[in-house]
Amino acid sequence: MSNDTATVEFPPGPTGLPVVGSMPASVLGGLEFRERMADEYGDIVHWERPGGHVYQLNHPDDIEHVLVQNNGNYRKGEQFQQVLGPFTGNGILNSEGEEWRRNRHLVQPAFHPDRIEVYAGMMTDLTDDLLDGWADGETRPIHEEMMELTLRIVSQALFGVDIDRYVDEIESAINTFLPATSSLSNLMLPESVPLPSRWRMARARETLDGVVDDIIRQKRADPGEDVVSMLLKARDDDGNPLSDEQIRDEAITLIAAGHETTAVSLTYTTYLLAQHPAIERKLVDELDAVLDGERPTMGDLSDLTYTEKVVQESMRLFPPVPGIVREATEADEIGDYTIPAGANIFLNQWVVHRDSRWYDDPLAFEPERWTDEFQRSLPHLAYFPFSAGPRRCIGDRFAMLEARLILAMIYQDYHLELASDRNIEVIPTVTSRPKEEILMGIHRRN
Repeated sequence: MSNDTATVEFPPGPTGLPVVGSMPASVLGGLEFRERMADEYGDIVHWERPGGHVYQLNHPDDIEHVLVQNNGNYRKGEQFQQVLGPFTGNGILNSEGEEWRRNRHLVQPAFHPDRIEVYAGMMTDLTDDLLDGWADGETRPIHEEMMELTLRIVSQALFGVDIDRYVDEIESAINTFLPATSSLSNLMLPESVPLPSRWRMARARETLDGVVDDIIRQKRADPGEDVVSMLLKARDDDGNPLSDEQIRDEAITLIAAGHETTAVSLTYTTYLLAQHPAIERKLVDELDAVLDGERPTMGDLSDLTYTEKVVQESMRLFPPVPGIVREATEADEIGDYTIPAGANIFLNQWVVHRDSRWYDDPLAFEPERWTDEFQRSLPHLAYFPFSAGPRRCIGDRFAMLEARLILAMIYQDYHLELASDRNIEVIPTVTSRPKEEILMGIHRRN
């Protein structure tokens, strides 16, 4: 995938259709479309959509330019707001500029290293509760199991509440909303047009509003050290408290983003391990040697080096967020091309993480590749599962801690076996969800 094309007005790319350009192909083609664009056209690809231009960047240096070096010129943009705004409002994921900086400053203490250490015990306690419900020989829907577990963890860790009575409502709302974000009609038609997908998205938000309003009422009556309590105490520059709507937006963002990505990552990790028994055996040998049957703690993680490599490699092959979109606020130069103001920029972890320039045998699941020497040899953003720059995921340490502890606890006690040999299909919504549930046979280790 080289980019030795002569300078032209636009980079190479598909011609598309009259009026709609390549928007239908890009939405309906999903991840395969992004891969094909990189293979056919190189490091900078251009196509058109209704009302504007799209640039897909496939080289780590160009991606670093957008996310890090010149990040001030690139905002989340109109398309991002159209997709996620109805659900997460103006929370930390969507807000821009000074408002984003204020929001991040308010939420940041919840992810301080001292707080992260406190969360480790919660994570293992709740994983114990999950595993207590497993029985040898049964079949479990592993994605559903991981979604429920990580939802319980984020709710207790960040909100200080037991959400048993809310689990079904929250999962139903998120499972309704995320598929609707990839609706072609929702992406192409003006927001004023009533659509079934938009109605479903609105209902999902109403459901979560009700859940979060209950949590806010609890925290007004009995505040603690959780995120909602911190937001209730916060004051803006004029000394005014945040509105309930602002607090709801932040809480819903943390609920949705805080458990979805880790659940997806764990789902794909178990799927890959079930297909690679030698890697599973090596993982289990490390767990036995380091933990000797004891529950893992945060202090054990520095010795669980292979466990970390398994998670890293899983997030390379199946990045929980498969792509990032940005919008140029002013014209910029990338490579040999001028990026006009208002252009959408697509940065795809899925494409870069599977590029043979950076990874030998890129479709192979090889945790051993993650040596210190190999990581030093990688271009900076040849691996960016948590994004990069100022908008890097605020919960990256939380997510990595959670993934390693849960994985260690599961594989200490259980071998998971695929109940079907059918290959999974990944649906690129905001996250890279499996199209169908992955059923696993649960077998207790001797």
